[in-house]
Parts: sequence; C-alpha cells; structure tokens
Amino acid sequence: MRILVLGGTAFVGRAIVEEALRNGDEVTIFGRGRTGTELFPGVERRIGDRDTDDYASLENDGWDAVVDVSGYVTRHVDRAMEVLGDRVGRYLFVSSHAVYQREGIGPDNDEDTPRRVPVRDPELLTEDTYGPAKVACEDDIVARYGDRATIVRPCKVAGPHDESRSFPHWVREAARGGRVELPGDPDQPSQIVDVRDVAVLVRKLLADGRPGAYNAAGPADPVTLAGLIQVCAEVAGTTVEIVPVAERPGPPYFPLVRPKSMWSTQQRSMVKARAAGLPATPLAVTAKDVLASLA
Repeated sequence: MRILVLGGTAFVGRAIVEEALRNGDEVTIFGRGRTGTELFPGVERRIGDRDTDDYASLENDGWDAVVDVSGYVTRHVDRAMEVLGDRVGRYLFVSSHAVYQREGIGPDNDEDTPRRVPVRDPELLTEDTYGPAKVACEDDIVARYGDRATIVRPCKVAGPHDESRSFPHWVREAARGGRVELPGDPDQPSQIVDVRDVAVLVRKLLADGRPGAYNAAGPADPVTLAGLIQVCAEVAGTTVEIVPVAERPGPPYFPLVRPKSMWSTQQRSMVKARAAGLPATPLAVTAKDVLASLA
C-alpha cells in the first residue's frame, strides 16, 4: 500500500509508520519537518503546516490511504480533505475515546455509545473541548468519505517513546519502590493500550478496507489502578505500598485517575477492534518497555 501519514514522527504516528514499513508499505510523511528528522531515513517527506493551511506539497500525488494522526480541529481535517479529494482511497482518522459521553454510561460501552456535542475549531484544546473537537472532525470525515472513512478511538496510549506524564509517571513511581501515593480509589478500573497494538490495528484496518469506528483499548486483561501499579513494580523488581490520598486533578494523574462517576470511561469494549485485528499486549510487556525507554 501507498500510505500518507499526516504526522508520523511522534509516538502514535511513529509507531504507525514503523508498522507500515515492517509490512512493506510505501510511506510518505507529512509534517513541518521540525521534529523526528533523524527517523526513517529513506522515507519520503512532504513539508507543510496544518496550522497555516499549508498543504501545497500534497497537491499532485495520490495514495491508497491517508492516516491522520495530527488532526485536532475541523479546520485541519477539512483543509486536508479539500486538498486530497479522491486522490486517497481511504481516510483513517485517529480520534480518541474522549469523544464519548463521560457520565450515564455503563461498563463495556462500545462504539455506539452516545458521543459528546461537537465543537468546531475551539480557540483552545482543553479537557472540555478536546473530545468534542474530535467529534466534529469525525463527522466531517464520514460526511466526505462515507464507507471510505475509518475512525480509531484509542483509550490512553502507552509504550516506548511516550513523552506524556501519565503512564510513565506510575512506571517511575513503582520503580522507586516503597510508598506510592494514589489520589484515587485503588479499585478503580484502568485502561491503557500499547501504542504498537494501535499501530497494528490501523494497518490491518487499511489492509482490509474496513469502514466505521473502532475502540482501541487494552490492556489484555482487566486491571485496577492498584493492579496497574503492582504490575509496574513487579517489572521493576520493587515492592510498593499503595497509599490512597486526596484527589489531585490534572497531570500526571488525569486521565488514568477518574472520579467514580466516570469509571465507565475506563471500561471501553474492545470486542469490535479485537475482531478486526487489535492485538492484546500484556500490561507487563508495555510496562517493561516503558521502563527501559525511561532509563
């Protein structure tokens, strides 16, 4: 396949490019050319900037599929679709499970769960606008490409090259051993998905030409917050004492630590994605590889 990746050098996009190359695909990366320039020697790069609507480098070529990992607001995706038109066979958009309503839903909620009210081109992407902005992006892509549109909605993504302060925070804390303060309920369900599993799913959906939406969720087996920290400690060879403390909002605790009214946001159904090819990397493998990348 000839695959155009909008993004492709940071975390999720990087893993998707690696998976495509591993399968012998011909990859083109579109971005500003400011980061990850040392990655993927020999891969064609097209320079542009989505924030300034600079897509000129994409105007005279075609691809079997485009994978959009850097579209956050409708202006991004609308302009990309305007430029690419029918010169791409399939448009796969990496969205987020933040598109779903956060309260009033039960466990094992699937892709038919009601989504939040869409927000078009917010001035700032915050916890209140990020998910709704992705909803608007999804709607525009499906309206334009119909059965040639595919949506992947990952839960919290973890794995090598993760520069966030979320899962790596717990890996570090567990590796230190001893007292680990948890500003939440140790019994809260917790979901992360290995970035390499997301990449495998994306590539498989493209290869099979599957339309529709898919929850990219993990890990392989259900786990609580306490269980997640314990697995991280076991991988590091340490012993930890998990101590519940008062709630602390924001990074590095959010989005893994949630109030009880939102526990179902950590219980997404992955049945459809598993059937479509989403692997099930054990949490211990993800934690081990994150720990190694932090060394």
